[in-house]
Amino acid sequence: MLADLDPAQNRTAEQWARTVLEDAPSDTRQALTQGWTALGLQLRPAPSEGCVLGWPVRRRTPDLVLLSAGPTRGLHGELLFQRRPHALLLAAFIQLDGERARALWAPAENRHPHVMYQVLEQAVSRATA
Repeated sequence: MLADLDPAQNRTAEQWARTVLEDAPSDTRQALTQGWTALGLQLRPAPSEGCVLGWPVRRRTPDLVLLSAGPTRGLHGELLFQRRPHALLLAAFIQLDGERARALWAPAENRHPHVMYQVLEQAVSRATA
């Protein structure tokens, strides 16, 4: 997902990740966390040092932050936030190890792009208002 930003936006990628995930309305944060937990992603309690809404930070630069949640049921997830000159990229990487993980992912697969788009657009609207 790619969101257009004013070129004057000077937040780091990690600050954008926090805006998208941690600054979302409480019902959205709760729904996201419940969904990730139902998929078997291993999150840390929020707030936790070195995490964004329970997702451990695996790599960070001013322009990029990679969040990574380990599997408990064979589904591994990563969220990438990349700051670009006039845009913010949000990408999700899902690794499915085995039939159990595929069965867990199947009901979420079609909704996932819409949810990502929605939380990204809402965050950009909040941040640029």
